[in-house]
Parts: sequence; structure tokens; C-alpha cells
Amino acid sequence: MLLSATPPPGPRPAQELRLREEAARHRGLTPPRTHPLASITWLGPAASNPALAYRVTGDRAHLEESRRWIEAVVRLPHWGRAHMPDHDLDAGWLLHHLSLTLRWLGDDLPEEVEAMLRYKLLLQGRRMYEFAVASEGSWWSSSYWQNHNWICHAGLATAGYVLGKEEWTGRAKENLGTVLDLMPPDGSHAEGVVYWRYGVPFLAAHLDLLQEAEGVDWWERGGFLSSTFRYRLHQTAPGFAFNVDHGDCHDRRSGHSAGLYYRLAARYGIAEAQWMGDLASGELLWKEASESGVRPGILPEAYLEYLWYDPSVRAARPTETHAFFPDLGLLAARTGWDDDATLVSFKASPGGGHTAWEASAEHRAERGWETLNQGHHHPDSGSFVLVSQGEFLAVDEGYSNRKQAAHHNLLLVDGQGYADEGRYHVYEGVPYERQARQRDVVADAEGGWAHSTAEIAAMYDPGLGLRRLDRTLVFTPSGRLVLLDLAEAEEARAWTFLLQTDRPTEPGPDSSRLIRSGAATALVRRFAPHDASVTCEVTEVEANPTSSTPELRLTRTLHTLRATTARSREGLFLTALTPGGAPGAEQIACTDGHGVTFAETGESVLLSPAARRIRSPRVSADAAAVLIRAGAEPYVVGCTRLELDGVVLLDAPEPYTGKVG
Repeated sequence: MLLSATPPPGPRPAQELRLREEAARHRGLTPPRTHPLASITWLGPAASNPALAYRVTGDRAHLEESRRWIEAVVRLPHWGRAHMPDHDLDAGWLLHHLSLTLRWLGDDLPEEVEAMLRYKLLLQGRRMYEFAVASEGSWWSSSYWQNHNWICHAGLATAGYVLGKEEWTGRAKENLGTVLDLMPPDGSHAEGVVYWRYGVPFLAAHLDLLQEAEGVDWWERGGFLSSTFRYRLHQTAPGFAFNVDHGDCHDRRSGHSAGLYYRLAARYGIAEAQWMGDLASGELLWKEASESGVRPGILPEAYLEYLWYDPSVRAARPTETHAFFPDLGLLAARTGWDDDATLVSFKASPGGGHTAWEASAEHRAERGWETLNQGHHHPDSGSFVLVSQGEFLAVDEGYSNRKQAAHHNLLLVDGQGYADEGRYHVYEGVPYERQARQRDVVADAEGGWAHSTAEIAAMYDPGLGLRRLDRTLVFTPSGRLVLLDLAEAEEARAWTFLLQTDRPTEPGPDSSRLIRSGAATALVRRFAPHDASVTCEVTEVEANPTSSTPELRLTRTLHTLRATTARSREGLFLTALTPGGAPGAEQIACTDGHGVTFAETGESVLLSPAARRIRSPRVSADAAAVLIRAGAEPYVVGCTRLELDGVVLLDAPEPYTGKVG
């Protein structure tokens, strides 16, 4: 498709209109005569989109527009200025786009322009290739799980196929095979949604090139590409415009890639991806283009939308509400997809996810290579994001350079977050044993329940002597949230519960706090401990998201609710969050375990994730959790015996998770 500029058969009027508009978008700009300090990635699509528009329409105005940008780019002595000139993202982007431009325009370019472009691509490709060879085992050349690797190798491959440089395409192909074998088969991505939409399209482009140029079909290899749309879908906020911002996210708008949605829809027959592509390239396009902090952004993908759109694929609005991605330990659940629906996203895993953590340890031991560069993965295991009524209520920090657990909805021990935090790559050089994980996961779309326990004690300084730091999160069918935090240490510690919001929380009765964001609200009820010291503080987070533009700064102001206990060897927080501000949450009196009930919805949550023993007026159970909803069968987690209202409903030799009745 890409090399021959041949899309799937069928009409594509919307995609052609997008292409023509994008091809003309820069006509009022003067190309730079010298290299600006900022990134020049955008100069590539400034040439390639008009080149494709000329191929499609025959309009010579597009040919002349492409030529303007070609001439500007080839006269720059280096591609990239502030950071790693010729050897990183600027060069990768330009190699990809300018190589396609050469292929698409061919003899229609003036002879001298074609010669200059070909020479420049040969020069830059050689520089990129030599750097990839020389830096193997240390930087992006073998950082298999991140966008620099994918983009630079895709650029090298594109140039190699267009110029006939088998040495380049062979190396890029070998890397691509390794990446596909090592990416998580559940489709999740530790760098987060923003870098998913920035980097994964280049994996798809490389696969497209490989199939067309060599007849090699690797689209099913490893399973990542076939599953990754589902990951992206479940990191979409209700209403579809915004994204959950785990990982480094410049903002909450920079998440869509219509071109990639179309390619995944065409290859795997994903009707929801086709629907999302239409939405992203239509109704949501200009909002994302104007409000996104990522450049070049969504508009330059017009060439991909045109070439990857298959009109024969049917489109269908998403309906699935619950999902769990085991590699990243990511649980996502929602009440629906409409604008006012409630969503929670909860994660816990080793740095980069389980696959990357295990494989990179092998690379380190066997080859002495450092392949896990996860600077975009945060110290956020055990943290969650809550969205409801069209607003973000419990929020993430977004992008940061000095990453800290204190910027997330997490727990501090004696005021301390994760060990070795406060730096860009918080997982670099940490012991293999320092891993978080999820257990007892429930993602029941039919019943509406979601449940998981994050084990995060290993992430803290061993000197704190933590024996346990577990967070259990339950999402009810109506969108209520219950959190139970259990902590144990060898010595007395002060335990701090953190909740991050966009605006200061407001105090209310019974130790409650009200979260406001726009017209949306959520009531926070803390049932334990009763004697915590509560403060609300301003937390400022600042970051430079790209070394290629040193002067760029992103800032985000968080309002941090802190509840800190007196010093003790054991800590316990029992908290309920009720979207809409309804005061319906009440604690259930339990002799064993802990419980919360919501009278308004007839939902009750009883938890005992460690002792697995629950005793309340209605329930006697040996279980990690008993989840009750009026008019429905009870749901149990890790249960061997359940007695409800005097009736034994379950008595089993092995722990059971599921409906009982």
C-alpha cells in the first residue's frame, strides 16, 4: 500500500478530502532556510502529503507544494539539532516521509531536485544505519519496547526499500521481528496512550512495507498488533474525545490515530476500529489537532488515512465495558460509553510490564545489553484514574521528568514513595525482585463488577521493612468505587493516602470530601482510619516532553488530598468514591473483614483480601470478596464458603471466583 500508493479498492471521498486539505495546509508558510532549534519532524509530512495528493488528483499545485518542502529539507546539513542530530526521531520521521515522497513523485520531479533528494536520503540513511549498529545494546537500536526504536527503524526501512539498500532493510527487518516477538500479546503499551498513537503507527507502516516489498506477512506475529486496538479502546474516556493518561501523556487529547485505526480494522476486521477511525478523522479531528500538545499531531496522518482505509469493513460503535490486560496489570471498567458514563482504570505491574521486565533481565544477564528504556512508564502501580459525568475526577499527573509516586493516587510510607524515584527512568538499574502485580482480578462485563488487588510493597525502600502494602479496588455495576488499603511493616510507620484532583476537594460531614470538576462531582467517604490528619496541598508538575525542543515546558497543577495516620505497624484505609456526590455510602459493621454498602443502588462490597474471612450481619464467607447487588446473584472472589442470610450458597474445596446462586 505505502510504496505503491495503492489503497484497498472502493470509494473514499472523506479520506481524499482530508488528503487534499492536508496537502494544502502549509501553503502560506515559508520553509525554513536554516535548521530551527525545535523538532523538524513535521517537515516530512509537509512534503509527503502533497506528493500523495498529486498522485491521486494529478493537480500540479500539489507537486509544486511538495517540491518546496523537499528543497528546504535537503539543504539542511543535519536532520535534528538540539538532540542527537541525524540519529533520532527527526531523522527517522524525515527518512520515512521523504523516501515515500521520492517513490511517489519519481520522474515528475525536476531532475536536479530528484538527484538532491536521493543523495540526501542516501547520506541520512547511512548515518542512521551506522548509529544503529554502533549503539546496539545501549540506546534505541535495541530498546525494543519504545517509540524511538520503532520510528527510527521504520524510517531506515522506508529509505532502504526506496533506494535498494538491502543492508538497511535487513537490519530493520531483524529488529522488527524481535520487537513483534517481545511485545505483549495482550496489546498493552507501558508508555501510555500518547506514545501508543505516536509510535505504533510506525510499526504498522513497517509491516506494510515489508509485506509489499518482500511478500512477508508478519501481521499475526507475536499477537501485539491484533490485540492493541482493544488496549487503546479501553483507555478511551467516555464520550471518546479524551484518553486515560497513565504513563507520559502530554495532555488528555493526544490519543487518536485515525490512520492506525483504519489499518487495524482492515487487517483484522475490527468493526470498532473502523468506527473509531471515522470518529477521529471526522467529528473529533479539529479539536484534537488544536488542543493536542503532541507534534506533528493527528493532521499529518492524512496519507495513512487515505491509503489504509478499507471501505468494505463495516463500522460498529464499541459496546464492551470491562477489560483486563495482564501484561501491564491494567484493569479498566466503565458503566457505558456515553458522555456521562463512569470509568475507572487501575494498574500495577513491573516496569514496562511483565514481558519487558522478564526479557530485559535476560538481555542484561546474557548479553550485557540494556534494552528496557521505559522513561515514559511512571511509578504508579496501585494508582487509578476515575472519570465520570464527562470530567476527570481522580487524575494522573500526565507528563513528568522527575517521576514520583506522590504525583499519583497512591500511598506513602513515612512520607516516602517508591525507592529510587525522582528521576526520568524510575526503573533503570533497580533489582529484578522489585515488581508490582495484580491478583484476584475480576472484569465481569455481564455482571458489571470489577475487582483487583495490587501488591505494591516491593516498590518501596527495603529499609522501610514493609511486609505488605496491598490495594484492593472494586468498581460496582453502577460505577461506585471502593478502596481497601492494607499495610504492615516491621516497625511503626506513618501511612499516607493520596488523592489527586484538578481542583481542591471541599470538606463535608463525616470526614467526607467533595470532588468537583466542571459540573461533575464525586463524594469521597473515608471510613477508616478515624483519626487521620487530613490536608489539601498544591502539587506542581513540570516537564520537558522532548529533548529535540529544549525550551518546551509542560506544567500541570494537581490538588493533593492527603490523609496521614499516626505511626503504627499496621495501616488500613477504607474509602468509597460515589460519582454524582450522592451520600449513599455507609460502612457495614463486620466482625471480620470490611464492608461498604450503597443503599441507593442496593450494592454491597465486603472485602478480606488477606485473611479471606468475612463476617457481617448478612454474610458469613471464607473469601477475598463478596459482591452483592439487589436482584442479582452474589459474586465472590477466591471463595470456598458463602452463607448469605442464613442460606449456604457455596461450599467448595477450592477457591472459586464468579457468580453464586
